[in-house]
Amino acid sequence: MKLKKKITFISILYLVAFFFFSAANSKENFFEAAKELYENKKYEKSKFLFQRNIVFNPKHAKSYLYLAKIYLEEENEEKEEKNLNTSLLLDPDDEEAIYMLINIKLKKSNFSKVKELTEKFEVVCSLLCNKTSSIKTRLNEIEAKDKS
Repeated sequence: MKLKKKITFISILYLVAFFFFSAANSKENFFEAAKELYENKKYEKSKFLFQRNIVFNPKHAKSYLYLAKIYLEEENEEKEEKNLNTSLLLDPDDEEAIYMLINIKLKKSNFSKVKELTEKFEVVCSLLCNKTSSIKTRLNEIEAKDKS
């Protein structure tokens, strides 16, 4: 009788482990599949998969970043900004998200926020560091127009 219970217990453990690892792999598959669709400009399908990935993994910052990119393509600035803020909440050092948010804040003429984000961007940048000078140039041009 005890052997039967042990076998049942071990079987249940294996099933739980199997489902756990299957679920973990499916989360990654949603993101990778969504990213591939995004790269092929299939924005509606990729948006659905990024949102699905968020359901299973609500702290996946890159999914929010890619949703923001989709909303940029769709010219939905409100949803773009919302997803960028969520992405940065989860990963405050994501230089791409910071850069995208700087662009939104420049359009809205929120200079103090642009300066704050630019300072952070300069600290964390590794791939997009060449964008710093263009941000400062655009900021100076807008400030000069406002003064005149």
